[in-house]
Amino acid sequence: MIKGFREFIMRGNVVDLAVAVVIGAAFSGIVTKFVESVINPIVASFGGGGEIGWGVQLGDEGNEATFLNLGAVISAAINFVIIAAVVYFILVVPMNKLQERRKKGLVEEPAAPAEDVILLTEIRDLLRAQNNA
Repeated sequence: MIKGFREFIMRGNVVDLAVAVVIGAAFSGIVTKFVESVINPIVASFGGGGEIGWGVQLGDEGNEATFLNLGAVISAAINFVIIAAVVYFILVVPMNKLQERRKKGLVEEPAAPAEDVILLTEIRDLLRAQNNA
C-alpha cells in the first residue's frame, strides 16, 4: 500500500493538482471581483427598475431571508465557467501537450541488433542443434 502511494506521489499528478488548486484559488478572487463589478450590474439591469435586480420576494417585503436571488445564481455560474475555462486552457491543455511530447520522445523504435549479437545468437543456435543431435 505504501509503495502504491509513493508511486502516486512520484508520478507528478499530486504536484499538478496542487498547482491547479493554488492558481484556481488565486484566480478566483480576480474573477469574483470581475463578476461583482461588471457582470452583476449587467444582470441586474435586465431584472427591472428596482435595485434588487433579478429575484423574487417570497415572503415579507422587509425580510431578506425570503428573497430568491436569481441574479446571484447566474453570477455564480458565470464565475464558475470563467474559472474552469482559465484552468483548462492555462493548465490542462499545456500539460496534456507536454505529456504527449514526452510520450513521443520516450517511445523509440527498437534498434537493430549489433553484428556481434547476431553472430553470438547464431553460435548459440548451432550449439543447441549439436547438443540436441
